[in-house]
Amino acid sequence: MTEAPDRSEARTVRVEAPARLHFGFLDLHGGLGRRFGSIGLAIDAPALALTAAPAADLSVEGPEAERVRRYAQAAAAHLGIGTGAAIRVERTIPAHAGFGSGTQLALATAAALARLSRKTFAAAAFSDALDRGNRSGVGLSAFTEGGLIVDGGRGPDGGPPPVIARLPYPEDWRIVLMLDESMAGVHGTREVEAFRDLPRFPEAQAAAICRIALMQVLPACATAEPEGFGAGITAIQRLIGDHFAPHQGGRYASPAVAAALEQAAAQGVRGYGQSSWGPTGFALMPSDGEARALVVGLDRGGPLRFLIARGRNQGATVSGPDCA
Repeated sequence: MTEAPDRSEARTVRVEAPARLHFGFLDLHGGLGRRFGSIGLAIDAPALALTAAPAADLSVEGPEAERVRRYAQAAAAHLGIGTGAAIRVERTIPAHAGFGSGTQLALATAAALARLSRKTFAAAAFSDALDRGNRSGVGLSAFTEGGLIVDGGRGPDGGPPPVIARLPYPEDWRIVLMLDESMAGVHGTREVEAFRDLPRFPEAQAAAICRIALMQVLPACATAEPEGFGAGITAIQRLIGDHFAPHQGGRYASPAVAAALEQAAAQGVRGYGQSSWGPTGFALMPSDGEARALVVGLDRGGPLRFLIARGRNQGATVSGPDCA
């Protein structure tokens, strides 16, 4: 005799979402009416995974449970539905490490509840409800479509920054991630204070960053030319990192990451830097073999953990029935 399938299990929704790297802001000056503007990349690791199934009440188990509970309540209110769901967080992206973990966790939770309730999900529509995408549109676009992303900054209307360019990241290229798990990057109140207290970004440097992004970084990605791409990202990193140095203790937040990036540069790596406020560092490599050789050649002492990632040219996956 075959047992009848568990209806809640049959209706389980699974969401897997990528981390993102934030390579830098394009225009912190804001003199043309739009501020910030970002360039970033969706990557295949680390990544998060969660499931959601119908339930009488809201329950959350796994890492970041309380955070997910808050996101679920906010998403349910936005969707106009009840909070009945059993959510299980299987895997998370490290928090406050420069990977955009909060945005991906919030959107994954909202996408799961929308699928369960047969509601339409649009990431940008949840930005205010979930308090995501205030400065950068890279995280929202990493969730929806992946790839190398450029957004046009936040305008006077306060809406999510529009994506103005999106390119597939070359399949052969790799990213060596340098994770310092002994510290967290600037976030929360400290981040708000940093943006409030820093002097206005020089207009000429903002112009230089925009030129590098438009005439070096994007063409090099489109033509799969790793040297030009890496050099452009490093140039942007230097300008942005030096501006934020007073609030993160230097161009890079982690001394261990800074030392590893210095070693990488000495070995001829052209593209390197820190994602967002860090502390995670990255080195852009033309191939898997060169990425592995770099990891072997770096000093393995200290608190760093190394991970080799690929660019991810698709957004999050939401699998499971349409709850018919």
